[in-house]
Amino acid sequence: MRYKHIYKYVFLLVFTLSSIASFSQSKKQQELEERRQELRREIKQINDLLFKNQSQKKSQTSLIEDLSYKVSVRQNLIKITNQQANLLTREINANQKKITELRDELKILKDNYAKMIVTSYKSKSEQSRIMFLLSSSNFQQAYKRVQYINQYAEYQKEQGEAIKIKTAQLQDTNKDLLRQKEDKQKLIDENRVAQRELEAELKQQQTLMASINKNLNNYTSQIREKQREADKIDREIEKIIREAIASSNKSAGKATTASSGFALTPEDKILADNFVSSKGKLPWPVEKGVVKLRYGKQPHPVVKTVMIQSNGVRIATEEHAPIRAVFNGKVLAVQAIKHGNLSVLIQHGNYVTVYKNLSKVYVKKGDNVTTKQEIGQVFTNPSNKETILSFSIFKESATQNPADWIYKM
Repeated sequence: MRYKHIYKYVFLLVFTLSSIASFSQSKKQQELEERRQELRREIKQINDLLFKNQSQKKSQTSLIEDLSYKVSVRQNLIKITNQQANLLTREINANQKKITELRDELKILKDNYAKMIVTSYKSKSEQSRIMFLLSSSNFQQAYKRVQYINQYAEYQKEQGEAIKIKTAQLQDTNKDLLRQKEDKQKLIDENRVAQRELEAELKQQQTLMASINKNLNNYTSQIREKQREADKIDREIEKIIREAIASSNKSAGKATTASSGFALTPEDKILADNFVSSKGKLPWPVEKGVVKLRYGKQPHPVVKTVMIQSNGVRIATEEHAPIRAVFNGKVLAVQAIKHGNLSVLIQHGNYVTVYKNLSKVYVKKGDNVTTKQEIGQVFTNPSNKETILSFSIFKESATQNPADWIYKM
């Protein structure tokens, strides 16, 4: 009987390890599914925000920028879907192997149980048991035989329960297998559709690029001119922040140096700490939007040989969309920038968020604002109906990557 308990422990250990591996795979599958749904929502937003008004005349550069962005998201969606399908294939193979093992184990259990039933039937009469006990040579042997009879009956009962559990496991695994096969087929079907759409978009992209390549020097000049305009706006923003830093130090009676930051009051420090603790969880500055240009130095999405520098992100949003403050703070400045539209700077302790390319502003310098409070409206280009918000985050006068701060950017 000691071996029976060892078998039970080994069975439990194997079952536990198998459950942990299964849970790990399911968690990975769940993560992939969440990412896939995010990408599907992003493509829907791209279609709604960038391709809804097909009648509006866009420049070829803008059109191919939008198309390139859409292509990259769809390629990522196909990649994630393939990863899901591959993971499901591994899970299906594991479950098929598990089903084979369970069937083999169940057969052994049933065969052993059948043998026990036959043995039990042959010696089931009360007379046989009494004779088995009376034939003992002494009391100790009789006592051991009583224990054996009870243990044998208990073991028989446990074997019956083990068959029930193993049968239930087999049924559940079969159900999981069928569901996994259905899920995999659904992913394959969706990927076929996505692949066809991607091929059509790539064909359109190639046609546009062929047209752009004919006038590549002209497009390159336009891109560089836009970069120079963006740099001028960024320098004006940085100047406003440096002046605000100098003013805060002067008010606090401190000397300003090249490395000086904002002179903070105790309340400002609390605000800054709260801002930092919200890193990665800040709301988007617009209710609906997709990031057309990300932070940092990068190749231009159309002319890859031209490098561009982005001190923030450019977010495409709905026509005349309202702008929201991403956190509690105080309006540092409302600026009618010389080379652009209106901008709003909001201070959060020693951090500043900047909202550029606004057509309307609802706040003024010195106003206290709260998270998600509407502070203005994005400018919509009347010629092509493009609505682009430029959004930046600064720590003192140093830029930050907004994607590190805004929820799922």
